[in-house]
Amino acid sequence: MGFDLALLLISLGVVLVSAGFFTNGVEWLGRKLHLTEGAVGSILAAVGTAMPETLIPLIAILSGNGDVMEEIGIGAILGAPFMLGTLALLINGGAVLVFRRARVENYPRLEPDALVIRRDLFFFLVVYTLAIAAAFLPRPLKLLVALGLVVSYVYFVYQTITRGRTLGEEEEEGEVEPLYLARKFADPPLVLVVVQVLLAFSGILVGAKFFVQGVADLSALLGVPALVFSLLVAPLATEMPEKFNSVIWLAQRKDTMALGNITGAMVFQSSVIPAIGIVLTPWVLTETAFLSALLALASALLTYLLLLRRGFLDARLLVAYGGVFYAAFVMAVLTGTVE
Repeated sequence: MGFDLALLLISLGVVLVSAGFFTNGVEWLGRKLHLTEGAVGSILAAVGTAMPETLIPLIAILSGNGDVMEEIGIGAILGAPFMLGTLALLINGGAVLVFRRARVENYPRLEPDALVIRRDLFFFLVVYTLAIAAAFLPRPLKLLVALGLVVSYVYFVYQTITRGRTLGEEEEEGEVEPLYLARKFADPPLVLVVVQVLLAFSGILVGAKFFVQGVADLSALLGVPALVFSLLVAPLATEMPEKFNSVIWLAQRKDTMALGNITGAMVFQSSVIPAIGIVLTPWVLTETAFLSALLALASALLTYLLLLRRGFLDARLLVAYGGVFYAAFVMAVLTGTVE
């Protein structure tokens, strides 16, 4: 027990430090490549930091150890969008409340590029609904849906890269922190930027791997069921990079990249990863899995409607409904309301 706790703390520190280097490096990479804010947050950062939670279902499904592994795989696939759509939004709102002094001008608002975040959420609502609906379809139609999910993500990437404000536009000179590996350079060379991103990404993967290992061992010691672990515990651990990246960007008042990191990961986790699950498993959802999907969709829809009506998000509301949706699911699982 003591070793597992020490492993959790050390790996958590590795992920936290690596996330700081990653956000700094990926922002400079976006500048070097003249990408939009949405592309940096919703694609580069989102897909990069989504790798830990992507590996869990793939390893579980491909291990070939029967129904339990398939259950863990499907649970992990659906657990990631649920965590991003509830707990991650709660943490984003909480970060804004914590950083109130640095955000005095617009506190307690999050003011991202509303078009960028609404686009992410719209894609998520459409593709995730299709992924869940595929569970009720015959096998040939399931495979057709899987193909449609991948094509939809490719189109999403195209839209994100080609539309939006290029990173660096309308920003005051000196606002961006120097590249951590080259602080003396006002304009660091691309090779150093890429090296920092790759090193930080490796640190995130290694830290997340050992964190999940520690959580898994503790879950086994505490007798946590496989489905509960795959839906709640594993995504809670593996979503750490997205959460840390977003908190760092919120502290710097870069709301579009902070929220895009979350919503972009939601799109990736609701399209490409479910498509793999549909192809490799029978894709039959339990009540618990279905409830997690419904709550993720409800939270995303509420966020979309708030942005559509107001053009900004209130941090207090994010904390409130993100917490309510997350707590509702945890209570339903722990009390046996769903199976």
